[in-house]
Amino acid sequence: MRYITAGESHGPELTAIIEGLPAGLPLTEEDINLELARRQTGYGRGGRMKIEKDQVRITSGIRHGKTLGSPVTLVVENNDWKNWTTVMSVAEVPEKDKKLRRVARPRPGHADLVGGMKYHHDDLRNVLERSSARETTMRVAIGAVAKKILSELGIIVAGHVTCLGGIHAKLPENLSIQEIQKISNASDVRVIDPDVEQEMKDLIDETKKKGDTIGGIVEVLVGGVPAGLGSYVQWDTKLDAKIAQAVVSINAFKGVEFGVGFEAGSLPGSQVMDEILWDEQDGYTRRSNNLGGFEGGMTNGEPIVVRGVMKPIPTLYKPLQSVDIDTKEPYKASVERSDSTAVPAASVVAESVVATVVANELLQKFPSDSFAELKTSVAEYREYLKNY
Repeated sequence: MRYITAGESHGPELTAIIEGLPAGLPLTEEDINLELARRQTGYGRGGRMKIEKDQVRITSGIRHGKTLGSPVTLVVENNDWKNWTTVMSVAEVPEKDKKLRRVARPRPGHADLVGGMKYHHDDLRNVLERSSARETTMRVAIGAVAKKILSELGIIVAGHVTCLGGIHAKLPENLSIQEIQKISNASDVRVIDPDVEQEMKDLIDETKKKGDTIGGIVEVLVGGVPAGLGSYVQWDTKLDAKIAQAVVSINAFKGVEFGVGFEAGSLPGSQVMDEILWDEQDGYTRRSNNLGGFEGGMTNGEPIVVRGVMKPIPTLYKPLQSVDIDTKEPYKASVERSDSTAVPAASVVAESVVATVVANELLQKFPSDSFAELKTSVAEYREYLKNY
C-alpha cells in the first residue's frame, strides 16, 4: 500500500490517493468521517476547527461499499477557501493582489524561513500553506482506512495523552486497550487519568490567556498484532524503525520511544528484557512488555506501545522575535490562526500514522489482492504461531 497527499491549508481542498488496498474491503465515507471528527476535537483547539467540519468524499476505487483493488481517492474540501480565493488563486492575479496576506516575517520553530530559502520563495506563505498541520487531515483519513483493515483482522488501535505541558497522567495498571480507547475518547484532553483532566484544562486556559502554547506526549497502543511483522535482515525492514519515522513525521513531533523507552538507558537488563512464556492456549507470550512489543525490529505478539513527544505549536499570539526577509530588520514574527495546544488531537493523528504503517506491513507480508484472501492468510498464520 502506498499513498500520497496534496493540498494547501487554505486551498480549495485536500486530496489523498491510496494504492494497493485489497479488493472487497468494506469501506464507507462514514468510517473516515468518524476519525476526521475525532481529529477536530480536544480542549485547546483554535478558531479553524469552528470553520472546518471535515467531511470526506470518495471519488474512486470503491463501488457499492467495497474497495475494487484500484486506487482510492479521498477529498476533503476546505470551507475557508471562500475567504482565500484571491490569495490562493491558481491562476495569475494582478500584481497588487500578490501582496495580499504576504508573509515576510518567518515564525521561529516553523518551516517558514528554511522553506523559503530552499525553494527560493519571496512570499513565505508558499511554505506555510503546505507545512501547516492541516495536512494531517488526510493522514487521519488514510489512517481511518488502515484502521478498517486492522479492525477486520481483530487488531485494535488506541491513543491517549500521557503528558501535557509538564502535567503527567498516572496510567492505571491492567486496563485493556479497549478500555483505554473508551476512556480516552470520552475525555476532552484524551487522558485516562481523571485526576489530572481539570488541571490540564486549567493550564490550557492559562496558556491561551498568555498568548503562549504547550506541548506534550501521546501514547499509541496496538493490540492483537501477530508476531513476526517486520524483519531484522536490513535496517529499512525493521517495523519499529518504520513506525518511528511515521510518528516523527507528524507536524511538531520531535521524539519517539517504545515500551519503557529512554528509561531503558538507566535500568539493568534484568529489568528491561521480557521473559518468554508458553502455554497451549496462547502459545508464546511475554511476562512483561518493557520493549513495547518489539524484538529485533519485529513484533513479538505483545501490544505495540509507542510514544511521541510534540513540541509547543510554533505559532504564538505572543510572537517571538524574527527578521523581516525584505529589510533584514528585527520584527515580531507573523501571527497565523492557531491553537494553544493540539496535543489531544495529535494523539488521533499518531493513532492514524501508526495504524497505516502496521496495515501496510500486513499487506506486504500476506497475499492481499482480495480482502478475503488476506483474512484467510492471517488466520492461518495465527494458528501456525500458536503451534510453533
